[in-house]
Amino acid sequence: MRYVDKLKTIPTDAADNALIIGQALHTGIEKGIEEAIQEYFFSYPVISDAHITEAMKLEIQIAKARAIVPKGKHEVLISTPKFKGFIDLLVPMGYMAKESPYNPYGMAVELYDIWDFKYSNNVEHYMESRQLHLYKHYFEAANPGKKIRKMFFLFVPKNSSKQKKDETLYQFRERVLAEITPTEVAAIEVPFDYSKVVEHLELVQDVQQETEYEANEGWLCRYCDYEEYCQKGKDYMILPSAERRNISETKKRKIWIYGAAFSGKTTMLDDAPNPLNLNTDGNIQFVTMPYIGIKDEVKVEGRITKRKYAWEVFKEAITELEKKQNDFQTIIIDLLEDTREMCRVYMYDQLKIQHESDSGYGKGWDIIKTEYLSTIRRFFNLDYENIVVVSHEDVSKDITKKNGQNITRIAPNIQDAIANKVAGMVDIVARVVVEDDGTRTLNFKSNEVIFGGGRLKGIQQTTIPLSWASLMEVYDEANANADKPVAPAASASNNRTGRRGRKAAEQEEADTPDAGKESIQDVSQDSENPIEGAMNPPEDDKPPFDPDEQPETKGRTRRSRKSSHDEQPEKVVCKADTYFYLPDADNYVMKHEGDEIPEGAKEITKEEFGEGIKRIAQEGNLKADEVPADADTPATVPGRRTRRSRKAD
Repeated sequence: MRYVDKLKTIPTDAADNALIIGQALHTGIEKGIEEAIQEYFFSYPVISDAHITEAMKLEIQIAKARAIVPKGKHEVLISTPKFKGFIDLLVPMGYMAKESPYNPYGMAVELYDIWDFKYSNNVEHYMESRQLHLYKHYFEAANPGKKIRKMFFLFVPKNSSKQKKDETLYQFRERVLAEITPTEVAAIEVPFDYSKVVEHLELVQDVQQETEYEANEGWLCRYCDYEEYCQKGKDYMILPSAERRNISETKKRKIWIYGAAFSGKTTMLDDAPNPLNLNTDGNIQFVTMPYIGIKDEVKVEGRITKRKYAWEVFKEAITELEKKQNDFQTIIIDLLEDTREMCRVYMYDQLKIQHESDSGYGKGWDIIKTEYLSTIRRFFNLDYENIVVVSHEDVSKDITKKNGQNITRIAPNIQDAIANKVAGMVDIVARVVVEDDGTRTLNFKSNEVIFGGGRLKGIQQTTIPLSWASLMEVYDEANANADKPVAPAASASNNRTGRRGRKAAEQEEADTPDAGKESIQDVSQDSENPIEGAMNPPEDDKPPFDPDEQPETKGRTRRSRKSSHDEQPEKVVCKADTYFYLPDADNYVMKHEGDEIPEGAKEITKEEFGEGIKRIAQEGNLKADEVPADADTPATVPGRRTRRSRKAD
């Protein structure tokens, strides 16, 4: 499979993988324990308790091996037209003159010993191996004047103990260390046998003449990367060809739609081709699509009541859909968050617990999460044109910006950890929005407060009418643009760039009849997050805070509000409490919602505002407790009592 069919597999993540541990052992003997453990850990994407346990074993055994292995050259390549191999350790044993009475070669030679490291308890098997005999034969053939004196296998005992059910991890590791500490590393000499080389050559000849390669099952299969594929027909581990796919021909769509109750999510999906609704809430009275009710099924047989949990019904539905013995094209889960709760209730019954925490620290949570996500992956792997999941939206959580302000977060009504996993399984996450005038739209935008977005390329719009046809047009656009460079999307600011362009766009929106209304809907419709500047100000807009780099502030003048109006005919206002730095006046101001933004002001964070005020106070121009609230408040001069004028609305 590897050499003829050229099939490649996904590397195993088993902590006791023989190849990975063997390589770590070689590295440890050559370079040291620390390098070996680091290499071992770096061979895996995620480290678990099992990996830590194996690393503890390696630390002890590597130290024993290093104590008896002589110095020499590691990983020596043998390369001939007929053979390639690596000698683990080649140890120079000195020069032997031609005249030496012990010289059987008839010429002066350099003598070497070969060492090969084995992390195994199967000593007898390796002693019958052809490996070292081939190394000696081909090394001497490739290096005239160099001879192999002796050959050794270094056997490092391997411990394969498993943790008992009534044993804690600490107890298990203590037992393992107690078992391997008294074991000994053994160096065993292998006498050279030329018949092993002949045996190898005959075997190679047989292989070259063979045209069919039948499976030869045996105990070695457990170490083969193709075991699952060869014996069980599972091909998920087989990697595809390196040839690139034609994205424009991709037809399968995986979509996550969420929104408020009664926003029209299910009604829109009723227009999908040949849909099947796996319904959890029973709200299917006003749609025509067929459905399967995902709910507990209770049967009473005499005095016995039998209950089939909703999660079992859901898994049975997926199993039936996997058979593809139907005409459905669109499969829908409505609602996704209900399936999560169904999974929890079912697993509570299986584990005989009342809550995840009853199974010990983290264990219950992990078991239930694994059961749920593995089943949801089966759902998204169904071979149908459209795979859709539906959720309600959750607006009960707040997020805190850098300036300390809280703002409502909009996301699907499901646990964050699950939401992030599911988002990685779909093409697009769309939110249904009902406007004040009753218009319903689908939004794909994502920012600090709205969960959404997707992986479709070349999309020029982020808001579309709430209809299946409009959603399919988005996919058609993405497929058409899949192989083209992505053009920048048109913005509401008429292609103006920079902060001024965005502010002007906000002002144009403020001139609309509904500009005075502030709601969650308003926040979600802005093409830019209205608090973006306060949370993530551009690097080049940040004012300097090093007093040594500030210009002289004595005698500086302030630009009046009136002159700012004269030079800025277009009024731009704040949509939230915002902090600014005025470079011309070297001053800091805070503006409230609806206040006009001063000319030339650069938006900063609350923390930067506080630092700036402190700096000016330290220079003697302001006192730290006399902070101006906006541009109408003049700087307070030390020693002079001033009265703050009341702002006229």
